[in-house]
Amino acid sequence: MFVDQVKIYVKGGDGGNGMVAFRREKYVPMGGPAGGDGGRGGDVIFEVDEGLRTLMDFRYKRHFKADHGENGMSKGKHGRGAKDMIVKVPPGTVVIDDDTKQTIADLTRHGERAVIAKGGRGGRGNIRFATPANPAPEIAENGEPGQERYIVLELKLLADVGLVGFPSVGKSTLLSVISSARPKIAEYHFTTLVPNLGVVETEDGRSFVMADLPGLIEGAHEGVGLGHQFLRHIERTRLIVHVIDMAAVEGRDPYEDYLTINKELKAYHERLSERPQLIIANKMDLPGAEENLAAFKEKLGDVARVFPISAVTRKGLRDVLFAIADLLDETPAFPLHAGEEPDAEPSRVLYKHEKEKADFTITRDPDGSFVIHGEKVEKLFKMTNFSHDESVRRFARQLRGMGIDDALRARGAKNGDTVRLLDFEFEFVD
Repeated sequence: MFVDQVKIYVKGGDGGNGMVAFRREKYVPMGGPAGGDGGRGGDVIFEVDEGLRTLMDFRYKRHFKADHGENGMSKGKHGRGAKDMIVKVPPGTVVIDDDTKQTIADLTRHGERAVIAKGGRGGRGNIRFATPANPAPEIAENGEPGQERYIVLELKLLADVGLVGFPSVGKSTLLSVISSARPKIAEYHFTTLVPNLGVVETEDGRSFVMADLPGLIEGAHEGVGLGHQFLRHIERTRLIVHVIDMAAVEGRDPYEDYLTINKELKAYHERLSERPQLIIANKMDLPGAEENLAAFKEKLGDVARVFPISAVTRKGLRDVLFAIADLLDETPAFPLHAGEEPDAEPSRVLYKHEKEKADFTITRDPDGSFVIHGEKVEKLFKMTNFSHDESVRRFARQLRGMGIDDALRARGAKNGDTVRLLDFEFEFVD
């Protein structure tokens, strides 16, 4: 099965907790605090492995969590940092944040890496909080939570040449006779259900990768037929080879086929119309093909060169392979990232005014309790060690410094009212 899109969950490891400890060794006067820091959590890192061809592995494992950092120890010993989790992906994988729809990484080269979910830093031990005013603090932090997100992986095949055309025009047959690929071939529409890759070698030793993409039909860019599932793979190709049934076996007009497919490519992505394109007139061994070819060339004019072939009899294949190789030699790799074109204009940065997000929000539940939300305050809560009174007092000071106490009073909070933060409840004390 060919899998080219999947949604998964990733989470960086939480940092290790800091420790509250004191030196109590004999003959060591005024030992003081000795709690070490926690270790950092592991990152979730995606790495390109050229041996992979699909995202099939992600169908069976959809949750990836890196290890937590080790907790701090006594005598000022720091916890060990966790190892990063390395996840292998095939070349051509695009990583997209499912919430923001922003592209996180576009991984194309073997060995290329990208951090997808960062691990949290380790919490500080009480040795970090010692001051002249408080030389023996009973304060330690819990580890910072690791980053977590849902992401969508999209695979865009890395091929030099992409074969496009209506169903049953002979794309799979062509690929099978010029390479070692063995796609399924049958006389019905949408025989090809997945893209097939084949390595083609010319007589003079040049080689290139060709992809047979499932048949497009009118409306494919809007989701009609099967072609819309695989249009993304055409984005990576340097050259488009348009295969046309010149014998008009199914009663369609070859020139109308040519116009329809190009219209679909342009509708999917404007820049696909700029891609070099070579036209193959297939099934020239069948009756009526020569007359149709003459009419096709007359309507086409000098827009592009047409190569008449018969994939079944192999007539004309040598010339068309040389033409493809020649065109690839003079066609630079299509840019995968913005600004990679040799003659690209200087990159520009667009600054947008976005309303600053509040550190917290306060809502009311039906039972009258106050609920505090906010990434910053939730992170502070998770990093607070509530087993020590001094840590609790520090957390209360942090809430007061953020203005949460005043905001609660403004919302009408009184002594004894319930305040919720995540799954925990507090009593408001004025």
